[in-house]
Amino acid sequence: MAKTNAPYQMVEVESYEPANTSGLHGKVHIRPCSGQGFPTAMHVECSKELSERYPPGTRFRIRAKLTDREGEGDFLYSYYGWKYEVLEK
Repeated sequence: MAKTNAPYQMVEVESYEPANTSGLHGKVHIRPCSGQGFPTAMHVECSKELSERYPPGTRFRIRAKLTDREGEGDFLYSYYGWKYEVLEK
């Protein structure tokens, strides 16, 4: 069930290669950067371009909102067609 009252906000995220990919799809994933109030272990659903076009460790600014999926817990969601900003390291 989606959290209907959660607003979209600008969030800094980064690509990374998880140590354990059990239950995950793909080699590179996206997570929130620290210091924004979201756990860095939280999953981010967004455009696959972020994990396929750029090397692990790249940071981005995306428009996302906190939501949840029954039985899976909270995650950040950003529509795959929205523009994103690649941040310099």
